[in-house]
Amino acid sequence: MHKILLVEDEPNIARFVELELTHEGYEVTKAEDGREGLRLAEEGGFDLMLLDIMLPGLNGLEVLRRLRKTSRLPVLMLTARDAVMDKVTGLDMGADDYITKPFSIEELLARIRTALRKQTKQETPQLSFGPLNMDVLRHMVTIQEETVDLTGREFSLLQTLLENQGIVLSRETLMDRVWGYDFVGETNLVDVYIRYLRAKIAEKTDRKLIQTVRGVGYVLREDEGQ
Repeated sequence: MHKILLVEDEPNIARFVELELTHEGYEVTKAEDGREGLRLAEEGGFDLMLLDIMLPGLNGLEVLRRLRKTSRLPVLMLTARDAVMDKVTGLDMGADDYITKPFSIEELLARIRTALRKQTKQETPQLSFGPLNMDVLRHMVTIQEETVDLTGREFSLLQTLLENQGIVLSRETLMDRVWGYDFVGETNLVDVYIRYLRAKIAEKTDRKLIQTVRGVGYVLREDEGQ
């Protein structure tokens, strides 16, 4: 039985979601404020967290920021906010998905199943390519034993490339795997984040690891010209 931590301060919504999830066979633990939610999440034992943004004590984004220092627990943001920047901020800080209130319970259940499947398919704990090493469980990347400081989105993008070494991935594929099938945005966002990754890698090594295949996409492989 999967265990879900629901961090929601609106009693009616929390009770409704709890009843529906319990009916579907999930074990649900509730927290009504950010500090309690963070404490429970850090104690471990959960398979997924449903996290509201507007919370007393600590808001959801701060809970997520602190949690991502030590944990890769899947987090689905559950909030009334629908501004693009709120969504982007949450995803960049390491949220796995985002759903806006009001939502249908069928959609919420589908997103939970998707997040849990991704977690089950994970995770090769260690990924490496050339001088680059990724510890997935500790959410750390190093190059020649020097830490590379990445945002949650940069980490996910690099992980996708590492898991598909030598395979050219289109921008559309990267958008789907890293930002999610429902993310509304231009594929040039991938180009922006590839530039961020390249710049941070270049600070640690002069080897060009992320290659552009013109008109197709990106691939992690050694530059044949080196």
